[in-house]
Amino acid sequence: MSDSAQRLLHLLADGELHSGERLATHLGVTRAAVWKHVAELRERGIDVQSHERRGYQLAAAVELLDLPALRAAAEQAGYALPPATEVIFEIGSTNEYLHAAPAPPPGAPRLVFAELQTAGRGRRGREWLAPFGSGLTFSISWTFAEMPADLSALSLAMGVCVVRALRDCGASGVQLKWPNDIVHDHAKLGGLLLQMRSEAGGPACIVAGLGLNLRMPAAARAAIGSAQATPVTDLAAAFGAPVPGRQRVGALVAGRMLAGLEEFTRAGFAPFAQDWARFDSLRDAPVTVLRHDGAFEGIARGADREGALCVEMPHGVIERVHAGDVSLRRAAHAKAPSA
Repeated sequence: MSDSAQRLLHLLADGELHSGERLATHLGVTRAAVWKHVAELRERGIDVQSHERRGYQLAAAVELLDLPALRAAAEQAGYALPPATEVIFEIGSTNEYLHAAPAPPPGAPRLVFAELQTAGRGRRGREWLAPFGSGLTFSISWTFAEMPADLSALSLAMGVCVVRALRDCGASGVQLKWPNDIVHDHAKLGGLLLQMRSEAGGPACIVAGLGLNLRMPAAARAAIGSAQATPVTDLAAAFGAPVPGRQRVGALVAGRMLAGLEEFTRAGFAPFAQDWARFDSLRDAPVTVLRHDGAFEGIARGADREGALCVEMPHGVIERVHAGDVSLRRAAHAKAPSA
């Protein structure tokens, strides 16, 4: 996206009506150029409305991410974002960006927020759709000097960190769905994606990415929901009240995850296990598990220290699931625990 289009977006971010003449003056361009930049924003899915002879405005105001504001919000919450923190306006994928970069030294993580992510991916290569201004996408690159014994449970620990942060913000009903979904009332409001590279006996670098829905437009929620089996929701529904600003939510969640990575480095999954069990939305619920070798049904009995989902089979044997899709059995959906 051109610099002029980005500057135009900052002028429109307040959601107010701005005349073409005034926008042209601010940008130092012609009104015809303003129209071209509006078209550029629309090409990226940004809903810029035009009013004949009156001007342009966004369909809704948006709080654009700002690095100084993110740092200030983190400090207010008792965290310090890493020196190597970036806010990138447009990017394919924050995870791929960091995964392709050199691994940071241990103790010197990198954090990247994206305003507009065009090629985001979720677990198992699924597309992660994030309509402009409706959520948060960021990734953390972290290097463990030595391979932690419980590394396979790291995604569960990161999920615990996200839920702790969101509950601190006031979203008390947010839970986790194994292995890495953030949910509310069994509807998905976010997801984690972890990628790793390591050398035998040496350091291990992980990239932990988060996509989180804050305020999803109804049309986007419907479109995303029709493309996947799991219902979609956002923090606005989880709060039932005004959602805190994007800077505050982003800073608090990222700060919690960074602190969690430090704790995991020292102690592994143990400090997170109790909260994982407390936040587990599937615990003791009838579930269907779909794996590469077929599907089976059982009762979810939580996760073990290696991050595997424990499913009790009809004959009482526990099946440990390391990878697969897990869903509530349809007939049991309304009866499953939500707290």
